Parts: sequence; C-alpha cells; structure tokens
Amino acid sequence: MTVTFESAAELADALRRAEAAHGRHEQELGHPDPDWPGWYAQYLLDEQSGDTDPAASG
Repeated sequence: MTVTFESAAELADALRRAEAAHGRHEQELGHPDPDWPGWYAQYLLDEQSGDTDPAASG
C-alpha cells in the first residue's frame, strides 16, 4: 500500500493523530514503546486504508 499526503501540513496532522493514539497505547502498555516508529507507520497505513480504529491494530 502507498501512503500519500497532499502537503506537509496534512502529514503533520496525521503525525499528531498518531502521537495522540500512541500516547494512549503506551498508557495501556504501562511503559514507553521502543518500537514507536513502527507503530506510527502502521497507524498511518491503517488510517489511510480506511480502518475505523487504526490504533486497535498497533
């Protein structure tokens, strides 16, 4: 799958959504997630594919 963004602002917004979701994910884990780059990447892929809850797969 290809992930595309129309602008830097759109990408920044997507990263902010991923950051917020990842913060909740880390709270559930109870510790920092050392694989946060992979988690963010999967979140962005899931979000663009239309997954209604991309954080659930992370």
